[in-house]
Amino acid sequence: MNPAIDAEGLSKRYALSESQPYGSLREHLVDVFTKRRRTAERSTIWALKDVSFSIEQGEVCGIIGRNGAGKSTLLKILSRITKPTAGHATVVGRVGSLLEVGTGFHPELTGRENVYLSGAILGMKRAEIARKFDEIVAFAEVEQFVGTPVKRYSSGMYMRLAFAVAAHLETEILLVDEVLAVGDMAFQAKCLGRMGDVARQGRTVLFVSHNMSAIVSLCRRAILLERGAVEMIGDVAPVVSRYASRVADLRGSYRARDEHQPPRLRIDSVTLLRGNTVSPVFYNSETMTVRIEYSARETLGGAQIAFEVLTELQECLFSTTNQDWDGLKEELAPGHYVVDCPVDLRFFRPGQYYVQASSSIPSVEVLDIMEESVGFQVHDDSSPVLKLGQGRRGVILPVIQWKRREDLAGHR
Repeated sequence: MNPAIDAEGLSKRYALSESQPYGSLREHLVDVFTKRRRTAERSTIWALKDVSFSIEQGEVCGIIGRNGAGKSTLLKILSRITKPTAGHATVVGRVGSLLEVGTGFHPELTGRENVYLSGAILGMKRAEIARKFDEIVAFAEVEQFVGTPVKRYSSGMYMRLAFAVAAHLETEILLVDEVLAVGDMAFQAKCLGRMGDVARQGRTVLFVSHNMSAIVSLCRRAILLERGAVEMIGDVAPVVSRYASRVADLRGSYRARDEHQPPRLRIDSVTLLRGNTVSPVFYNSETMTVRIEYSARETLGGAQIAFEVLTELQECLFSTTNQDWDGLKEELAPGHYVVDCPVDLRFFRPGQYYVQASSSIPSVEVLDIMEESVGFQVHDDSSPVLKLGQGRRGVILPVIQWKRREDLAGHR
């Protein structure tokens, strides 16, 4: 079978500009002929370096890596938005790109008008848009607002409609860049289902995401990028496992980086506590406390703090939100907050797990997601009851004790 995408030696170099203060013409000329010559080599960066791979027709392949690893740059080259500095890529078939959700939306136009405008920019014919219009609007759940200018939409409504347009492209090859971060958790699940439908139709999909659960469920193979280069290509499970071990903070804590404009509800830190001590190591007879610190920049109604515990393959073991916690459902005022949530580890098999936290306004938008997971290890306790279950199959290891009952056959 001929590959749908064949990349050989793809490399992309960008020049890093330096902002200069205003000065005289003489200072400018001196700067041009001295400083810029001296810094010519260090003012460039390789976003991609010698990337080669092949994707078969009908294959769904994930691309994963840290922020800045070159994932989006790779998709832009494959979609012909930008040219590579070196190397080349052969793409066979009509390509649809979901790189920037909301491309072509104009705030003064209504939802209906923006569906046609955005669809045309993404390459859909007017007849195709008209045929799918009702399906697009229903998918976005904005039927009663379709005649309203999108400047009056909430950010969640805006993103849902934008994704709905892009998700209904009919192409042989689909390039998807982190579009499953739109909307609330329920809509993200809906987006994931739509992506699954596309994959089952036999179309070739190249899927970039930080959602490892989505990568594992949708993709058969994955490509791990590190600093613009391919670190690993292969079956999705071992590639995701390698990535997870790289990005997890095994110190038992996470602290957000400083930002010029932080989210309205930011996850400041996540700490795993064994008693009163920060620890990445626990026994399955213990209780681990997940401490989350978060900050609100403005008054928020219905805001939700959540965290999930993931397996080594980034499958969600369980999740919980502040809707499960007593006394944390009131309106959130601006300020800094700290909450603790105890987690009973008796159901955990020995192994490595990850915690990832997020903030959102349900049914509206995701506000913040941790950039890195917090990794922790669970070791086997010496308890004979827990040891009895080590040979059982399953994701979790509940404490199960069978009891012998008297033979009741003679009493029937």
